[in-house]
Amino acid sequence: MNITEIAKLAGVSKTAVSRYFNNGYLSAEKKAAIAEVVARTGYAPSEQARTLRVRRTRQIGVVMPRLSSESTARVVDGITLSLAGEGYQLLLANTANDPDKEVEYLDTFRTSGVDGVIFLGSIFTPAHKSVLRSMHMPVVIVAQQYDGYNCVYHDDRGAAQAMTELLIRRGSSRPLYIGVTAQDRAAGYARHEGYLAALKAAGLPPRAEDMLLSDFTMESGYRIARQLLEKRRPDGIFCATDAIAIGVMQACREAGLAVGQDVLVAGIGDSALGRVTAVPLTSAHLHYKTSGQEAAQMLLRLMHRQGAGVRCLQLGYEVMERASTGGETAPAM
Repeated sequence: MNITEIAKLAGVSKTAVSRYFNNGYLSAEKKAAIAEVVARTGYAPSEQARTLRVRRTRQIGVVMPRLSSESTARVVDGITLSLAGEGYQLLLANTANDPDKEVEYLDTFRTSGVDGVIFLGSIFTPAHKSVLRSMHMPVVIVAQQYDGYNCVYHDDRGAAQAMTELLIRRGSSRPLYIGVTAQDRAAGYARHEGYLAALKAAGLPPRAEDMLLSDFTMESGYRIARQLLEKRRPDGIFCATDAIAIGVMQACREAGLAVGQDVLVAGIGDSALGRVTAVPLTSAHLHYKTSGQEAAQMLLRLMHRQGAGVRCLQLGYEVMERASTGGETAPAM
């Protein structure tokens, strides 16, 4: 009896059987089907197969949300810089912002025997929690703070509050907010909280009609802004990401509004594209490359068993004011 035969009897894949015996994530239905076959046949995996996992592979898995994202590229640059000369290979897994793919790749790295994993987290579902609990190698999470795990993350709330307060100081009577899902605790929830904190400090009560939801793309920001501008003419818009803000600025220009004068716009991320748009974008610079460097160094210490306990590192931000809020036009970079 082997796992191929177990898989056939249970009506599942060999991968599912492997995950079952290695405490990986599986649906309740698949677990029950495999457990019934195991109980009926008395099958047990060989200890030799189990011990193969303890060998070092000199490989590190990196699970990332978008290969095309500038912020992701900067994080990976930082990881690569810290690992240069350490003798490790990077295995990059692009999930295309699919939470199910995140779980799948985490579990793949768990069973493939990589020495450590860096996870550029987005949201944490019960499936994420289950697979993370089953990881038998060091894991460092980047861009999110997650209790019980080593993390490197940004001051998203502080950056959002600073951007909104800047809009108010520059003359916006009531800035609007275009954000992303609150399931993303950093880009969604924390940045929304920063916006609300800035309103409170200015004595402005929050209004539901001033807070809109987008996805992470320029196209979505453009579409949301077009719909908004058909009904009203805001004098300030804070966007949770630069990509959204760039789409918003395009919609404003098409509506005949002068960005930086009629309407002030700010984002977060300090992207290269935002610096070279027709009206350069005011943004909060987040230290993405540094987060990658710090995460890699943290993982190396864990793999070499240097130090104990969980460490969480929060990185700061820098306000980069440009013409979209009436500031100086920054030189192209």
